[in-house]
Amino acid sequence: MTNKDFFLALEDLEKEKGISKDVFLEALENALVSACKKQYAGTVGAVEIKLNPDKGTLDFYTVKTVVEEVTDREKEISLEDARAIKKSYKPGDKVTEKFVPKDFSRIAAQTAKQVILQKIHETERDAAMSEFADKEGELLVGVVRKKDIKNIYLDLGKGQIEGVLLPSDQVPGEVYELNDKVKVFVKKVKSGYNGAQVLVSRTSPGLVRKLFEEEVPEIKQGTVEIKAVSREAGSRTKMAIYSNDPRVDAIGACVGNKGARVNAVVAELGGEKIDIIPWSEDPLEFIAKALSPAKVLSVTQLDGEKTAMAVVPDDKLSLAIGKDGQNARLAVRLTGWKIDVKSRSAAEKIGMAPSDGAEDESEAVQAPAPDGEEDAVE
Repeated sequence: MTNKDFFLALEDLEKEKGISKDVFLEALENALVSACKKQYAGTVGAVEIKLNPDKGTLDFYTVKTVVEEVTDREKEISLEDARAIKKSYKPGDKVTEKFVPKDFSRIAAQTAKQVILQKIHETERDAAMSEFADKEGELLVGVVRKKDIKNIYLDLGKGQIEGVLLPSDQVPGEVYELNDKVKVFVKKVKSGYNGAQVLVSRTSPGLVRKLFEEEVPEIKQGTVEIKAVSREAGSRTKMAIYSNDPRVDAIGACVGNKGARVNAVVAELGGEKIDIIPWSEDPLEFIAKALSPAKVLSVTQLDGEKTAMAVVPDDKLSLAIGKDGQNARLAVRLTGWKIDVKSRSAAEKIGMAPSDGAEDESEAVQAPAPDGEEDAVE
Protein backbone atom coordinates (compact mmCIF):
# COMPACT_ATOMS: atom_id res chain seq x y z
CA MET A 1 0.00 0.00 0.00
CA THR A 2 1.27 3.46 -0.86
CA ASN A 3 0.98 6.41 1.48
CA LYS A 4 3.69 8.92 0.65
CA ASP A 5 1.87 11.77 2.39
CA PHE A 6 2.02 9.84 5.65
CA PHE A 7 5.80 9.39 5.47
CA LEU A 8 6.29 13.02 4.44
CA ALA A 9 4.32 14.04 7.53
CA LEU A 10 6.71 11.96 9.66
CA GLU A 11 9.66 13.80 8.14
CA ASP A 12 8.05 17.12 9.04
CA LEU A 13 7.51 15.92 12.60
CA GLU A 14 11.14 14.85 12.79
CA LYS A 15 12.26 18.36 11.88
CA GLU A 16 9.70 20.13 14.07
CA LYS A 17 10.00 18.02 17.22
CA GLY A 18 13.57 16.79 16.86
CA ILE A 19 12.35 13.20 17.27
CA SER A 20 13.85 10.55 14.99
CA LYS A 21 11.48 9.21 12.34
CA ASP A 22 12.68 5.68 13.18
CA VAL A 23 11.23 6.10 16.68
CA PHE A 24 7.80 6.82 15.20
CA LEU A 25 8.05 3.99 12.66
CA GLU A 26 8.94 1.38 15.27
CA ALA A 27 6.10 2.49 17.54
CA LEU A 28 3.66 2.60 14.64
CA GLU A 29 4.65 -0.85 13.39
CA ASN A 30 4.00 -2.37 16.82
CA ALA A 31 0.68 -0.54 17.12
CA LEU A 32 -0.58 -1.66 13.70
CA VAL A 33 0.38 -5.26 14.43
CA SER A 34 -1.67 -5.07 17.64
CA ALA A 35 -4.59 -3.49 15.78
CA CYS A 36 -4.59 -6.26 13.16
CA LYS A 37 -4.43 -8.98 15.78
CA LYS A 38 -7.37 -7.43 17.57
CA GLN A 39 -9.51 -7.02 14.42
CA TYR A 40 -8.67 -10.38 12.85
CA ALA A 41 -8.36 -12.54 15.96
CA GLY A 42 -8.98 -16.18 15.07
CA THR A 43 -8.59 -15.68 11.31
CA VAL A 44 -5.15 -14.18 10.84
CA GLY A 45 -2.03 -15.61 12.48
CA ALA A 46 1.12 -13.77 13.34
CA VAL A 47 1.29 -10.43 11.54
CA GLU A 48 4.36 -8.65 10.23
CA ILE A 49 4.40 -5.15 8.83
CA LYS A 50 7.07 -3.79 6.53
CA LEU A 51 7.40 -0.03 6.28
CA ASN A 52 9.43 1.44 3.46
CA PRO A 53 9.79 5.22 3.90
CA ASP A 54 11.86 5.55 0.69
CA LYS A 55 9.10 4.06 -1.43
CA GLY A 56 6.31 5.32 0.79
CA THR A 57 4.82 1.82 1.15
CA LEU A 58 3.20 -0.02 4.02
CA ASP A 59 2.66 -3.79 3.57
CA PHE A 60 0.99 -6.42 5.78
CA TYR A 61 1.96 -10.09 5.94
CA THR A 62 0.64 -13.14 7.76
CA VAL A 63 3.18 -15.62 9.05
CA LYS A 64 2.34 -19.32 9.63
CA THR A 65 4.48 -22.31 10.53
CA VAL A 66 4.50 -25.41 8.27
CA VAL A 67 3.40 -28.57 10.13
CA GLU A 68 2.45 -32.14 9.24
CA GLU A 69 -0.87 -31.86 11.08
CA VAL A 70 -2.57 -28.55 11.80
CA THR A 71 -3.78 -27.99 15.37
CA ASP A 72 -3.95 -24.19 15.30
CA ARG A 73 -5.23 -22.77 12.02
CA GLU A 74 -4.40 -19.22 13.07
CA LYS A 75 -0.69 -19.94 13.43
CA GLU A 76 -0.07 -23.09 11.37
CA ILE A 77 -0.37 -24.28 7.76
CA SER A 78 -0.34 -27.87 6.56
CA LEU A 79 2.62 -29.16 4.57
CA GLU A 80 0.28 -29.89 1.67
CA ASP A 81 -1.09 -26.34 1.55
CA ALA A 82 2.35 -24.88 1.97
CA ARG A 83 3.75 -26.90 -0.94
CA ALA A 84 0.85 -25.70 -3.07
CA ILE A 85 2.38 -22.27 -2.61
CA LYS A 86 6.00 -23.36 -2.98
CA LYS A 87 7.19 -26.97 -3.42
CA SER A 88 10.38 -26.51 -1.37
CA TYR A 89 8.58 -25.87 1.93
CA LYS A 90 9.23 -28.39 4.73
CA PRO A 91 7.94 -28.72 8.34
CA GLY A 92 9.16 -25.90 10.55
CA ASP A 93 9.44 -23.35 7.72
CA LYS A 94 7.65 -20.03 7.93
CA VAL A 95 5.15 -19.17 5.22
CA THR A 96 4.72 -15.45 4.68
CA GLU A 97 1.79 -14.17 2.67
CA LYS A 98 0.89 -10.61 1.83
CA PHE A 99 -2.63 -9.42 2.65
CA VAL A 100 -4.66 -6.22 2.69
CA PRO A 101 -6.63 -5.58 5.90
CA LYS A 102 -10.27 -4.72 5.52
CA ASP A 103 -11.01 -1.10 6.48
CA PHE A 104 -7.26 -0.55 6.59
CA SER A 105 -7.40 3.20 6.01
CA ARG A 106 -9.70 3.79 8.98
CA ILE A 107 -7.71 1.51 11.29
CA ALA A 108 -4.38 2.88 10.15
CA ALA A 109 -5.43 6.51 10.44
CA GLN A 110 -6.77 6.12 13.95
CA THR A 111 -3.86 3.99 15.11
CA ALA A 112 -1.22 6.19 13.51
CA LYS A 113 -2.67 9.33 15.07
CA GLN A 114 -2.91 7.78 18.54
CA VAL A 115 0.58 6.26 18.45
CA ILE A 116 2.29 9.34 17.10
CA LEU A 117 0.62 11.67 19.61
CA GLN A 118 1.55 9.31 22.43
CA LYS A 119 5.13 9.02 21.20
CA ILE A 120 5.45 12.80 20.90
CA HIS A 121 4.13 13.15 24.45
CA GLU A 122 6.49 10.46 25.82
CA THR A 123 9.52 11.81 24.00
CA GLU A 124 8.87 15.40 25.09
CA ARG A 125 8.37 14.19 28.66
CA ASP A 126 11.65 12.24 28.55
CA ALA A 127 13.43 15.26 27.07
CA ALA A 128 12.01 17.45 29.81
CA MET A 129 13.06 14.97 32.47
CA SER A 130 16.54 14.92 30.99
CA GLU A 131 16.67 18.73 30.93
CA PHE A 132 15.52 19.10 34.55
CA ALA A 133 17.15 16.01 36.08
CA ASP A 134 20.13 18.08 37.20
CA LYS A 135 18.07 21.09 38.30
CA GLU A 136 17.29 19.81 41.79
CA GLY A 137 18.66 22.28 44.31
CA GLU A 138 18.73 25.10 41.74
CA LEU A 139 16.96 28.45 41.56
CA LEU A 140 14.53 28.97 38.67
CA VAL A 141 12.07 31.63 37.59
CA GLY A 142 8.54 30.40 36.97
CA VAL A 143 5.43 32.05 35.59
CA VAL A 144 2.18 31.40 37.45
CA ARG A 145 -0.04 29.52 35.00
CA LYS A 146 -2.99 28.42 37.12
CA LYS A 147 -4.17 28.03 40.70
CA ASP A 148 -6.53 25.71 42.48
CA ILE A 149 -7.75 25.63 46.06
CA LYS A 150 -4.39 24.44 47.38
CA ASN A 151 -1.67 24.40 44.74
CA ILE A 152 0.03 26.96 42.50
CA TYR A 153 1.19 25.78 39.04
CA LEU A 154 4.04 27.48 37.21
CA ASP A 155 5.61 27.22 33.76
CA LEU A 156 9.35 26.63 34.03
CA GLY A 157 12.10 26.78 31.42
CA LYS A 158 11.95 26.74 27.63
CA GLY A 159 9.98 23.50 27.54
CA GLN A 160 7.27 25.06 29.70
CA ILE A 161 7.58 22.26 32.24
CA GLU A 162 5.07 22.33 35.06
CA GLY A 163 6.29 23.42 38.46
CA VAL A 164 4.06 22.83 41.48
CA LEU A 165 4.00 24.89 44.69
CA LEU A 166 2.32 22.75 47.32
CA PRO A 167 0.70 24.51 50.31
CA SER A 168 3.70 23.65 52.52
CA ASP A 169 6.00 25.39 50.00
CA GLN A 170 3.98 28.62 49.85
CA VAL A 171 4.97 31.48 52.15
CA PRO A 172 2.13 32.55 54.45
CA GLY A 173 0.85 35.91 53.31
CA GLU A 174 2.38 35.76 49.82
CA VAL A 175 -0.10 36.21 46.98
CA TYR A 176 0.53 34.51 43.63
CA GLU A 177 -1.40 36.02 40.72
CA LEU A 178 -1.68 34.63 37.19
CA ASN A 179 1.31 35.55 34.98
CA ASP A 180 3.40 36.63 37.97
CA LYS A 181 7.10 35.78 37.69
CA VAL A 182 8.26 33.95 40.80
CA LYS A 183 11.72 32.76 41.87
CA VAL A 184 11.51 29.23 43.25
CA PHE A 185 13.84 26.58 44.64
CA VAL A 186 13.67 23.17 42.89
CA LYS A 187 13.04 20.46 45.48
CA LYS A 188 12.39 17.41 43.34
CA VAL A 189 11.90 16.39 39.72
CA LYS A 190 9.62 13.46 38.98
CA SER A 191 7.78 11.89 36.08
CA GLY A 192 4.01 12.23 36.25
CA TYR A 193 1.10 11.00 34.13
CA ASN A 194 0.93 14.28 32.25
CA GLY A 195 4.70 14.60 31.87
CA ALA A 196 7.61 15.84 33.93
CA GLN A 197 6.58 17.54 37.16
CA VAL A 198 8.87 19.72 39.23
CA LEU A 199 8.16 20.28 42.90
CA VAL A 200 9.32 23.79 43.80
CA SER A 201 9.40 25.81 47.00
CA ARG A 202 9.32 29.36 48.30
CA THR A 203 9.81 28.23 51.92
CA SER A 204 12.95 26.09 51.67
CA PRO A 205 16.17 27.37 53.30
CA GLY A 206 17.74 26.44 49.96
CA LEU A 207 15.95 29.42 48.39
CA VAL A 208 17.84 31.79 50.71
CA ARG A 209 21.13 30.08 49.87
CA LYS A 210 20.59 30.46 46.14
CA LEU A 211 19.41 34.06 46.38
CA PHE A 212 22.62 34.98 48.22
CA GLU A 213 24.64 33.07 45.61
CA GLU A 214 23.03 35.28 42.98
CA GLU A 215 23.74 38.50 44.85
CA VAL A 216 27.17 37.75 46.34
CA PRO A 217 29.96 36.87 43.87
CA GLU A 218 32.23 35.78 46.74
CA ILE A 219 29.78 32.98 47.58
CA LYS A 220 29.54 31.77 43.99
CA GLN A 221 33.35 31.83 43.75
CA GLY A 222 33.70 29.84 46.98
CA THR A 223 35.58 32.55 48.89
CA VAL A 224 32.64 32.96 51.27
CA GLU A 225 30.81 29.81 52.33
CA ILE A 226 27.28 29.44 53.68
CA LYS A 227 27.67 26.90 56.49
CA ALA A 228 24.06 26.64 57.65
CA VAL A 229 20.62 28.20 57.19
CA SER A 230 17.57 27.98 59.44
CA ARG A 231 14.35 29.59 58.37
CA GLU A 232 10.74 30.27 59.26
CA ALA A 233 9.51 31.42 55.88
CA GLY A 234 7.89 34.83 55.73
CA SER A 235 9.18 35.77 59.17
CA ARG A 236 12.89 35.22 59.84
CA THR A 237 16.05 33.49 58.63
CA LYS A 238 19.39 32.89 60.32
CA MET A 239 22.37 32.22 58.06
CA ALA A 240 25.85 31.23 59.24
CA ILE A 241 28.73 32.19 56.94
CA TYR A 242 32.50 31.76 56.85
CA SER A 243 35.31 33.29 54.82
CA ASN A 244 37.93 30.95 53.39
CA ASP A 245 40.15 33.97 52.78
CA PRO A 246 41.23 36.02 55.85
CA ARG A 247 41.40 39.09 53.63
CA VAL A 248 37.67 38.85 52.83
CA ASP A 249 35.06 39.97 55.35
CA ALA A 250 32.26 37.40 54.99
CA ILE A 251 29.60 39.56 56.62
CA GLY A 252 30.60 42.64 54.63
CA ALA A 253 30.45 40.64 51.39
CA CYS A 254 26.93 39.43 52.15
CA VAL A 255 25.65 42.81 53.33
CA GLY A 256 27.12 44.72 50.39
CA ASN A 257 27.64 48.44 49.93
CA LYS A 258 25.02 50.25 52.03
CA GLY A 259 23.23 46.93 52.52
CA ALA A 260 22.46 46.53 48.81
CA ARG A 261 23.06 42.80 48.59
CA VAL A 262 21.21 41.66 51.69
CA ASN A 263 18.37 44.10 51.01
CA ALA A 264 17.92 42.62 47.52
CA VAL A 265 17.39 39.21 49.11
CA VAL A 266 15.08 40.65 51.76
CA ALA A 267 13.01 42.33 49.04
CA GLU A 268 12.69 39.04 47.10
CA LEU A 269 11.51 37.37 50.31
CA GLY A 270 8.88 40.03 50.94
CA GLY A 271 10.60 41.73 53.86
CA GLU A 272 11.65 38.58 55.73
CA LYS A 273 14.25 39.40 58.41
CA ILE A 274 17.70 37.88 57.88
CA ASP A 275 20.36 37.48 60.58
CA ILE A 276 23.83 36.97 59.08
CA ILE A 277 26.01 35.20 61.63
CA PRO A 278 29.74 34.42 61.53
CA TRP A 279 30.26 30.67 61.77
CA SER A 280 32.77 29.31 64.29
CA GLU A 281 34.47 25.95 64.67
CA ASP A 282 33.90 26.30 68.41
CA PRO A 283 30.28 25.15 68.87
CA LEU A 284 29.81 27.12 72.10
CA GLU A 285 31.03 30.32 70.48
CA PHE A 286 28.77 29.57 67.50
CA ILE A 287 25.77 29.15 69.81
CA ALA A 288 26.45 32.55 71.40
CA LYS A 289 26.49 34.23 68.01
CA ALA A 290 23.43 32.28 66.82
CA LEU A 291 21.33 33.83 69.60
CA SER A 292 21.85 37.29 68.07
CA PRO A 293 20.59 40.00 68.38
CA ALA A 294 20.85 39.25 72.12
CA LYS A 295 24.33 39.43 73.64
CA VAL A 296 25.30 36.23 75.43
CA LEU A 297 27.30 36.30 78.68
CA SER A 298 28.37 32.65 78.60
CA VAL A 299 27.66 29.27 77.02
CA THR A 300 28.31 26.05 78.91
CA GLN A 301 28.09 22.52 77.60
CA LEU A 302 25.79 20.37 79.72
CA ASP A 303 25.67 16.61 80.20
CA GLY A 304 24.30 14.95 77.15
CA GLU A 305 25.13 15.07 73.47
CA LYS A 306 25.08 18.56 71.95
CA THR A 307 23.28 20.23 74.85
CA ALA A 308 24.28 23.66 76.16
CA MET A 309 23.07 26.44 78.47
CA ALA A 310 23.36 30.05 77.32
CA VAL A 311 23.23 32.83 79.90
CA VAL A 312 22.07 36.32 78.91
CA PRO A 313 21.51 39.56 80.84
CA ASP A 314 18.17 39.64 82.63
CA ASP A 315 16.85 42.42 80.43
CA LYS A 316 17.82 40.51 77.24
CA LEU A 317 16.12 37.21 78.02
CA SER A 318 13.00 37.95 75.97
CA LEU A 319 15.14 39.14 73.08
CA ALA A 320 17.27 35.99 73.18
CA ILE A 321 14.23 33.73 73.23
CA GLY A 322 12.28 35.84 70.74
CA LYS A 323 8.58 36.14 70.12
CA ASP A 324 6.93 32.75 70.62
CA GLY A 325 10.45 31.33 71.08
CA GLN A 326 11.40 31.96 67.46
CA ASN A 327 14.92 33.33 67.98
CA ALA A 328 16.00 30.44 70.21
CA ARG A 329 14.26 27.93 67.96
CA LEU A 330 16.11 29.16 64.88
CA ALA A 331 19.40 29.12 66.80
CA VAL A 332 18.79 25.48 67.72
CA ARG A 333 18.18 24.55 64.08
CA LEU A 334 21.18 26.55 62.91
CA THR A 335 23.66 25.01 65.34
CA GLY A 336 22.19 21.54 65.70
CA TRP A 337 22.45 21.87 69.49
CA LYS A 338 19.79 21.85 72.20
CA ILE A 339 20.02 25.25 73.88
CA ASP A 340 18.66 26.16 77.30
CA VAL A 341 18.52 29.98 77.49
CA LYS A 342 18.59 31.43 81.00
CA SER A 343 18.78 34.90 82.51
CA ARG A 344 21.80 35.76 84.65
CA SER A 345 19.70 35.79 87.83
CA ALA A 346 18.25 32.35 87.03
CA ALA A 347 21.75 31.01 86.37
CA GLU A 348 22.96 32.40 89.71
CA LYS A 349 20.31 30.42 91.56
CA ILE A 350 21.72 27.16 90.18
CA GLY A 351 25.32 28.21 90.61
CA MET A 352 26.09 28.64 86.89
CA ALA A 353 26.32 32.40 86.55
CA PRO A 354 29.26 33.71 84.49
CA SER A 355 32.03 35.64 86.19
CA ASP A 356 31.71 39.40 86.33
CA GLY A 357 32.50 41.12 83.07
CA ALA A 358 32.04 37.97 81.00
CA GLU A 359 30.34 38.82 77.77
CA ASP A 360 30.45 37.37 74.27
CA GLU A 361 30.74 40.07 71.65
CA SER A 362 28.45 38.73 68.97
CA GLU A 363 29.17 39.95 65.44
CA ALA A 364 25.89 38.95 63.88
CA VAL A 365 24.28 41.38 61.50
CA GLN A 366 20.53 41.68 61.10
CA ALA A 367 19.07 42.89 57.84
CA PRO A 368 16.90 45.98 58.32
CA ALA A 369 13.26 45.22 59.01
CA PRO A 370 10.53 47.01 57.04
CA ASP A 371 9.52 50.39 58.53
CA GLY A 372 12.19 50.07 61.21
CA GLU A 373 10.26 47.30 62.96
CA GLU A 374 12.15 45.78 65.92
CA ASP A 375 12.01 42.30 67.35
CA ALA A 376 9.00 41.85 69.59
CA VAL A 377 9.91 41.40 73.26
CA GLU A 378 7.71 39.23 75.39
